Amino acid sequence: MDSREFPASIDDPRVTDRFCRRLPGADGDLLLLGVVHDHPASVGRVERVLEAVDPGPETVALELPPAATPLYEAYARDADTHPPRFGGEMSAAIRAAPDANIVGIDAPNWSFLRRVLTRLVADRASARTARRVVSSVGAASREAVTCRVAATLTNATSMTIAHDDHEPIEYDCTHDDPPERQASHERSHVAGVHALLGGIDADGDQSALAYRDDTREECMIDRLEQLRRDAGDVVAVVGIDHLERLADELDR
Repeated sequence: MDSREFPASIDDPRVTDRFCRRLPGADGDLLLLGVVHDHPASVGRVERVLEAVDPGPETVALELPPAATPLYEAYARDADTHPPRFGGEMSAAIRAAPDANIVGIDAPNWSFLRRVLTRLVADRASARTARRVVSSVGAASREAVTCRVAATLTNATSMTIAHDDHEPIEYDCTHDDPPERQASHERSHVAGVHALLGGIDADGDQSALAYRDDTREECMIDRLEQLRRDAGDVVAVVGIDHLERLADELDR
C-alpha cells in the first residue's frame, strides 16, 4: 500500500481526516473510510482513495452482512451507469477494487448473535429492551436473507434484482456536482444529523440501539484485526458514526 502521508497526499476535498484514517500495522496497513450512505461525496471518496492505493488493497472490508455481499457485487457488475445504480458507496468500492477480496464485516452473524444475547443476560436487561433488540436483530437477519436470494436470482438471470430498500437516497447535491460542493454538503448533513440525535433523550429504543450498535462495532473491530493479521493491507468502508471508535480501538 502506498506509504505516502494519508489522506493529505490525495488532493480531493472529500478525502480528509474527518472521514479517513490510516492505521499502519506490522502485518499490513488498514485504511478506514467513513461514509454517509449513498451520499455523492462518500461515493467519490471511496473511488478516489481506491484509485490512489498502489498497489491495490488485498482486501476490501464493507459494513455489510456477509449474506448481503453477493448482491452488492452484482450491483457493482452493472456497468450501465457510473456510479452503480444501486448500493451506493459499497458497490462503488467493489467496482473500484476488482482484484480485491471482498468481505462483509457487519452483523448479523453468529459472533454478533452470541455476543448480544450474552450481554443482555449479563446486564439483566429489561424485558422491553430485550424484545426490541431481538426484534431489530430479526429484521436485520430477514433483510440479509432477502439480499442473498436477490443475489442468487441476479446471478441466474440477465437482470439486476434490486432489494426494495436499496433505492438510492436523494440529497441536495449530485454525483455531477464539483467535489467541493459534494464535500460541503456532506459535512453539513453530518453536522445536522449529529445535532438532531444529540437532542434525543435515552429511552427503551435508544437503549436497544446501543446494545445492537455497540456489539456490532465489537464484532467489526475483531474482524478487521483478523483481516489485517491474515490478509495484509485492508481498506474498510464503514458508516461515519462508527469511524471514531473503530479507529481508536484498532490503533492500539
